[in-house]
Amino acid sequence: MINTRLFGKEMQNLGFQLFSGVPCSFLKNLINYAINECEYVAAANEGDAVAIASGAYVGGKKSVVLMQNSGLTNAVSPLTSLTYPFRIPLLGFVSLRGEPGIPDEPQHELMGRITTGLLDLMQVEWQYLSNDLEEAKRQLVQADAHIANNRTFFFVVRKGTFEEEVLQKQQSSIHVNQFKTHRHAELQMPTRYEALTVINALKDSRSVQLATTGKTGRELYEIEDADHNLYMVGSMGCIGSFGLGMALAQSGREIVVIDGDGSLLMRMGSLATNGYYHPPNMIHILLDNNAHESTGGQSTVSHNSDFVTIAASCGYAKSLYIHNLEELEAALSEWKQTKGLTFLYMKICKKAKEQLGRPHMKPYEVKERLQRFLKQASIGQ
Repeated sequence: MINTRLFGKEMQNLGFQLFSGVPCSFLKNLINYAINECEYVAAANEGDAVAIASGAYVGGKKSVVLMQNSGLTNAVSPLTSLTYPFRIPLLGFVSLRGEPGIPDEPQHELMGRITTGLLDLMQVEWQYLSNDLEEAKRQLVQADAHIANNRTFFFVVRKGTFEEEVLQKQQSSIHVNQFKTHRHAELQMPTRYEALTVINALKDSRSVQLATTGKTGRELYEIEDADHNLYMVGSMGCIGSFGLGMALAQSGREIVVIDGDGSLLMRMGSLATNGYYHPPNMIHILLDNNAHESTGGQSTVSHNSDFVTIAASCGYAKSLYIHNLEELEAALSEWKQTKGLTFLYMKICKKAKEQLGRPHMKPYEVKERLQRFLKQASIGQ
């Protein structure tokens, strides 16, 4: 068995700073170490963990994800359509529940047979983690070399690999909503392009704008392609978690997360995670057109959801219903002065910009440009 504390210190020596994941009994001792000694973000699901770690990495923190292999399926979307096209390298640990020949619960039987094959299909480099500490350290160095080449690397962890690490008493903080508004006036229902124009006009040298997948990112690109921007592709529903990771890594920046109703509905558990970790430098803007517009305009169920109340109940400090573009501008301007984790909800019409193009830069080029901006901005401070 590996001495968990010595292995964890080796990861820290290699520069790994932020850990995010979902518990597994095989990984509990490594997770306990991360909670006890490192910065650990408990995700609502494994895909969110990948997105949180990805945002933190782009923000400048080498990151680790931890998950049970049953949850590896929850991470398939961000591992294939976020970390792969953006070339975001993460260090991953996935347990091997259901290993052939070893008795386990029936729900792990199939996943135990296909875990490594699934990693191969996703073109994720991996190794079985040795239970010898010195060999495991050598494996870590090899994994770090892959990460230095922008390649994600996973360790597959068998039962009994890590020695006991007792979880220290956790301090559970509670963050409550301080201010909430509901609809109380007529709605302007602007286009998304008009709303994005207002948002973009208020950015400055401290701002980072993260646009969700689909037409949101494409319209923001047409309004102004800036070093401050990241246009999400794929990994639908992950922009809020990506923003959390970025906000935690870049506490001196203003992280503006621009979301859509279909996207947020896909991973609503991220609201609870965001509310708990409550980065004061993050504002989460939901532009709701009640449609999956980029795939044909099919209706979402957003009309049946009170997002303002949901965000407030999850611990967003402010959760505001925005009626028109003037209110949007005013709310953003106030947030830039007062900060605090804030959620803005705005209904928009279903009309998209005609003949809408796509970014001419590849996703990893957008990521690298943003990283350069963040480094230059840090130097200039």
